[in-house]
Amino acid sequence: MPFELLLSLFTIAMASSWTPGPNNALVAASAVNFGLRRSLPHVAGIALGFSFMILVVGLFLGELFQQSALLREGLRWGGAALLLWVAWKIATAGGVGGAAGRARPFTFVEAAAFQWINPKAWVMALAISAQFVRADAPLVSALWIAAVFVGVGFTSAFGWAAAGQALRRWLSHPARLRAFNMVMGGMIALGVVWMFLE
Repeated sequence: MPFELLLSLFTIAMASSWTPGPNNALVAASAVNFGLRRSLPHVAGIALGFSFMILVVGLFLGELFQQSALLREGLRWGGAALLLWVAWKIATAGGVGGAAGRARPFTFVEAAAFQWINPKAWVMALAISAQFVRADAPLVSALWIAAVFVGVGFTSAFGWAAAGQALRRWLSHPARLRAFNMVMGGMIALGVVWMFLE
């Protein structure tokens, strides 16, 4: 991949991965509620799960999704409904040791699987694949894209989790933690609304 194209891909990857969205809100909330160490499988699931998704989309699914309005709309509405449910669960969470004593962070597999129903992830995967997968070298270009997103995904997810960990002590007060969870849930819900307004 030419250096200029790689630099452009890296810039887009940084901007799209670091901006607030479902993954970042979830992993920050996880670190606040469960700590950074327990949230590391969630971090890895985001970085590797999205990178695998973008590789698959770049190689196989991009054209299918671009041609099928039913598939796109089904994903859009199903993903939005699930994200709103996740937003509600976060916003109403009481924190560690609350009424939901079985609360736990996402596992690696859950975080990786979440990418496949995350509308922001689909929009990013389709748009980036359309721009950067070269017809003359689809496998090599899709591998480059996935590699860039592995690195950027780890820095972004870990950065948001570290921010959550940094806030953990301040948020040890139940009222502050409830407010934080409501803000994180609200961010996810607003993200869903914003996707539908675009």
